[in-house]
Amino acid sequence: MSRKITPNEYQSLVSKESNRTDGSATRIKSFLIGGAICMLGEGIRQLLLYFEVEPDAAAAWTSVILVFCSAVFTGLGLYEKLAKHGGAGTLVPITGFANAVASAAVESRTEGYILGVGAKIFTIAGPVILYGTTASVLYGIIYYLFCR
Repeated sequence: MSRKITPNEYQSLVSKESNRTDGSATRIKSFLIGGAICMLGEGIRQLLLYFEVEPDAAAAWTSVILVFCSAVFTGLGLYEKLAKHGGAGTLVPITGFANAVASAAVESRTEGYILGVGAKIFTIAGPVILYGTTASVLYGIIYYLFCR
């Protein structure tokens, strides 16, 4: 029969077995990879502007291209490898949100397209959309009441 361990014993086991990370190296890699993703986005936008796409359309197409690339990289298992080294640097740009949505779909694909992918693709995106929309409506009401 096994004995139950106390929370303090558990915490001591976890800290003994956990790998220590170098915080400064992690922050530097996160900054560089996040910055590289943002530079890629700016490069795409500048390329579209070079081909005389209107600025608003170029910004929209840049977002679409980055989301598409992130979803493809997630499906191929490459985004996870990038995130292993880039940490929060891969979460901050729009690609991190696309990765979160795509990874939920990839993880549930064995359950089928309707009950798996279709039902679980918005487990991450749903709350973000809900709270983002709610916050924008509240901000609009406050702006209307106090700033007009």
